[in-house]
Amino acid sequence: MNNATNLQTLSDTENTNTLTATLLPDEQRIGFWPQYFGNIPQWITLEPHIFAWMDRLCADYSGGIWCFYTLSNDGAFMAPEPGSGDDEKWTLFNPMNGNGAEVSAEAAGIAASLMAYSHHAMRTECDAMTEHYYRLRDYALNHAECNTIMRIID
Repeated sequence: MNNATNLQTLSDTENTNTLTATLLPDEQRIGFWPQYFGNIPQWITLEPHIFAWMDRLCADYSGGIWCFYTLSNDGAFMAPEPGSGDDEKWTLFNPMNGNGAEVSAEAAGIAASLMAYSHHAMRTECDAMTEHYYRLRDYALNHAECNTIMRIID
C-alpha cells in the first residue's frame, strides 16, 4: 500500500490562484473585525495589539489612519494609510531578532499584523486565529517585499 501523496507544482504562468488584497471601503470598516475575526476569543484586542506591534517595530510611528484589506483567500489585515506618495518608506527594526529594513506602508502593516496574529494565536490557542496567520503569511510570501517582511518577523 502506497501512502505517498502526489503534489503537483504549477509554474507561475499556470498558477491561477494568485492572492490579491482589496482595500475595504470606508463604509464597511465598522464590520471588519466582527466579520473576519468574530469567532476568535478576545478578537476585540487585535487592533490595539497591531498598533502596539507597529510601535515596537517602528521608532517613528506615532499613530495615524490605517487601511483595512481583505484577501482573496479569506484573510484580512490592516496597514497604515500610505502617505501622499506610494514611495513612502517605513523604517522597521525588530529588537527580538536584530533585523531591520525600510518597507512600504503595506509591508509594515503586514509585518505588524503577522506578529500580532502569531502572538494572539499562541495566547488563545485558537485554530481559527492560526488560520488567519497562515492566510496572511501566504499573501506575504507572494508580496514584492516578501524577503524583508520575513526577516522582520523571523
